[in-house]
Amino acid sequence: MKSRIELHQELRQRILNLPDKTTKDRSNREPVMKLFVIGATGRTGEEIVQQALARGYHVTAFVRSPEAVTMRHERLGVLEGNVTDEEQLSGAMRNHDAVVSALGPRRVFKPSSLLHDSALATIRAMQRSGVRRLVVLSAAAHFPGIPNRIVSFILRNHMRDSLAMEKVVQDSGLDWTIARPPRLTQEQYATYRSREGAAPRRGFSISRKAVAAFMLDAIEQKKYFQKIAGIAK
Repeated sequence: MKSRIELHQELRQRILNLPDKTTKDRSNREPVMKLFVIGATGRTGEEIVQQALARGYHVTAFVRSPEAVTMRHERLGVLEGNVTDEEQLSGAMRNHDAVVSALGPRRVFKPSSLLHDSALATIRAMQRSGVRRLVVLSAAAHFPGIPNRIVSFILRNHMRDSLAMEKVVQDSGLDWTIARPPRLTQEQYATYRSREGAAPRRGFSISRKAVAAFMLDAIEQKKYFQKIAGIAK
């Protein structure tokens, strides 16, 4: 097990080796987006990484277990760290353009503050690092409606943590977007409907591919700044 000092030094060295924000792509036309991904080993996080690389981004996956990232790519960097450690996050995310968090619960039925604690550490690290753009994954069950109330009751521990995370994000002063999808599937489409402040009508499910596409589009197209967006198939 690496010590905190050794881990911090390793993170600093790897970040120093990343190209700065003015890096141009090979065509010398546009700056290359540098994305910092939290929750990259989850099923939605993996989609975000894959699609970001396909769009030509540089991607840093900040993960607890680097061995869980099996993908290899010249524009993908993998850093080991704790998502609730502000110091590690701050050193790792310098020189990035945006942060995406697809962090999910490890045990949905047990009390946890992981989402809240990670959001708090991430926001403080972003404020220290000068990174302003943040897109986070939440849940459509926070919207009003009887079906959502039922889901919120069944998954009350996760929903409590998720809502606390949203509150921290909304109070951050950053350029945040909160994505609230309904039930996630492994279907292969990447299209979606989105609606500001509400769930799209008759939106009962959405693929993880589509969620990833929305989160990247929100950054790329500079939309839904300081907004909650409902997304669905």
